[in-house]
Amino acid sequence: MAWEIQLYESPNGQKPVEDFIKSLQPSTIAKLAHQFKLLEEFGPRLGMPNAKPLGSGLIELRVRGKEEVRTLFIFHKANAIVVLHGFKKKTFTISKRDLSIAMQRKKEIADI
Repeated sequence: MAWEIQLYESPNGQKPVEDFIKSLQPSTIAKLAHQFKLLEEFGPRLGMPNAKPLGSGLIELRVRGKEEVRTLFIFHKANAIVVLHGFKKKTFTISKRDLSIAMQRKKEIADI
């Protein structure tokens, strides 16, 4: 099954994930694009070290390198993957703030 990646868009038309990706260094964008390609190909079969389940349906996509980047996503409907949030990882754990943002956006999508 082919998966389709969609970037979260807020109800008022803002595109915070797209804006985050554009703010990254070109080499990091290339690595993230590669991870997205793997995610589209393997879907839920993609595991560590590329993707890690966080619970409540949230999964982190991991990009290693000069910039440690994480994107949080969910599997949505038949073959859609929605990237809810992205951030630069600076500590060992994911902050409650970043998890909260992703969970709120997940709830918005579920309400649609």
